[in-house]
Amino acid sequence: MKEKKINIITIVFVGVMAAMVYVVTLFRFPLLGSKVHFANAVCLLSGLLLGPGFGGLAAGLGSALYDAVAGYDIINVLITFVSKFAMAYVAGKIYFAGKSDDRDVKRTVIASVLGALTYVALYMLKTFIYQRFVYGYPMDATWATMVSKLIPSLINAGVAIVATPVFFHAVIPALRATGLLRKLRPAV
Repeated sequence: MKEKKINIITIVFVGVMAAMVYVVTLFRFPLLGSKVHFANAVCLLSGLLLGPGFGGLAAGLGSALYDAVAGYDIINVLITFVSKFAMAYVAGKIYFAGKSDDRDVKRTVIASVLGALTYVALYMLKTFIYQRFVYGYPMDATWATMVSKLIPSLINAGVAIVATPVFFHAVIPALRATGLLRKLRPAV
């Protein structure tokens, strides 16, 4: 079995990306009856930059920290950690699935789409379980709540799908020029 090395730069970048997820989640703006933010884009960016494991860790930690500070209970904090981890994990796994050049926009977009949809699906599953089994609402009320939450979730997913490749392809040249990109990815 090949041993993977974790370097200090990767650890620092996990912390930086987690902090970015947390801070970006604080800033929201209204759009079509929803509140849009770029936190999901930064979660996806974590997966694309750091790979599935470390990117998922950064996305999960930053989002869970936001929920914990906002006063959510431990169950919701853990659910947030898992769902945001999964989002970045899927994006990172798809992006690193084959020999990919960091200039491959198509792979970046596909990874972003599937990562964002993973989060939407998990959020809808959480909503269903809470509405139906935790709160005990009838199916019609459960479906109504799910539809009302699906629309803003898809808006945020769309924003993330558009923003993530832009952010990624903007930051990659700087990381490559400084030599950080090569140091970030030995564990991927």
